[in-house]
Amino acid sequence: MDVGTFIFWGIIAVVVIYAITIYNNLVSLKHGVSKAWSNIDVLLKQRHDELPKLVETCKQYMNYEQETLDKVMQARNAVYAAGQSHDLAALGIAESQLRMGMGQLFAVAENYPDLKANESFQHLQGRISDLANAIADRREFYNEAVNNNNVRIEQFPDVIIARVMNFKSADLLEFSEEETADVNIKELFG
Repeated sequence: MDVGTFIFWGIIAVVVIYAITIYNNLVSLKHGVSKAWSNIDVLLKQRHDELPKLVETCKQYMNYEQETLDKVMQARNAVYAAGQSHDLAALGIAESQLRMGMGQLFAVAENYPDLKANESFQHLQGRISDLANAIADRREFYNEAVNNNNVRIEQFPDVIIARVMNFKSADLLEFSEEETADVNIKELFG
C-alpha cells in the first residue's frame, strides 16, 4: 500500500469518527431535552394531584368564592391537557392562567381567618408553592437544554449531520406576558 492510499484511508477514518462523534453528541442533546421535559412533567402531575385537595379544603370555608375555585380547576385541567399533548404554547398559557388563579385563591383566602389557620390548608399551600418553584427551576433547565440542542443542530458542521439524520429543533417553554408582568397588588386585594 502506498503512502497516498494510506493517507486517503486515514482521512476517511477521521471524517467517519468525527461524524459519529457529532451524531452521538446530537443524540445526547436530544435526550437531554426529553429528560428535562420529563422532570417538569413529574412536577406538573404532582401539582395536578394536590390542587383538588386544596380546592376541597377551601370549599369548606369559602361559601361565596365558587367562581375562583372553578377557575383554578379549569386552569388545572388545561395545564394537564397541554402537558399530556406536549403542546408547549398551550402549556405556557394554561400555566399562566393557573398561576393567576392560584394568586387570586390565596388572596381571597386572606379573608377567611379560619381557613388560613387550617393546618391542611397551610400544608397544601406550602406544597403547591414549593411545586411551583420547582417547576420554575425545571423550566429553566428545560429551556437551557432546548437552547443547547437548537444551537448545535444549526451550527456547522453539526447541521449537516442533523439534517441528514432528521434532528428537529425543540420549542422553549414560555409563559404569557401576564405571567412575566409585575403583579398589581391593588388589583389582588381590591
